[in-house]
Amino acid sequence: MKRSDINAALKTAQAMLDRYSWSLPAWGGWTAEDFAAAPQAAAYLRSRQLGWDVTDFGLGRFAECGLTLFCLRNGIAGTDGERTYAEKLLFVEEGQLTPTHRHKAKMEDIINRAGGTLVIEFSATDAQGNLSGADISVPVDGIDRDLKQWQPLELSPGESVTIIPGLYHRFYGKPGDGPVLVGEVSQVNDDRTDNFFLEPVGRFSEIEEDEPPLRTLWNEGAV
Repeated sequence: MKRSDINAALKTAQAMLDRYSWSLPAWGGWTAEDFAAAPQAAAYLRSRQLGWDVTDFGLGRFAECGLTLFCLRNGIAGTDGERTYAEKLLFVEEGQLTPTHRHKAKMEDIINRAGGTLVIEFSATDAQGNLSGADISVPVDGIDRDLKQWQPLELSPGESVTIIPGLYHRFYGKPGDGPVLVGEVSQVNDDRTDNFFLEPVGRFSEIEEDEPPLRTLWNEGAV
C-alpha cells in the first residue's frame, strides 16, 4: 500500500471515531516521534500488537478488500500474568471485504458498534480444516441462528455474533447502508500466527513511502 492510502484510511477511521464519540488511549494519537521518545512504552505496545493496523491483504485493492483496525488491549499468548483477552475496533467501509479466514486458537465476538449493517458469511470445516459445506449455527447475542454455508448474516448496530475457533468467516459493510464501526472482543490475539486464510493473501501490507506517515502502525519496526 502507498503511505498516502494508509494515511487516508486513518483519517477516515478518525472521522468515524469522532462521529460516534469514541476516544482512544493517548498513544492512539502518537506520531513516530512520540514513539521514539518513549522506547519503553513503544516496546510494550509492539509486543502486544497494540495500536493502528491498516492492510490491503497484499492485493493492492484496499477499497474492495482491506481493513483498518485499532487494537485497544491485548496480551501475549502463553505468558503468565498477561491479559488472556483482547479488544479491537474495526473500521469497515461499504462493500469492503475482509477475506475468508479462520482462527485456530481465538474465539471472538464481532459487534456492530455503530453505523451501517455488517454482513458476515461463514463456512464450517472438517477435522482437517477443509470446507465441509455443512449447515452451521452461530449465537447472535446468545440466541442460536441457523445458517447455510455462506448465507449472509446481517448485524445491525448493537448486534453481535460469537465465532468459534476453526469457523471460516468473511465480512463487509452492506452496500448502501454506510460504513460500520465494528468491535471485536476475543481471547488473546496473535495476528502474526493465528490468521489462516482460505485464499493466498497476506495479513500485512508492504508500504510504499510516498508521503510522511500520519501514524506508525504497530507492526512497523519503528514502533
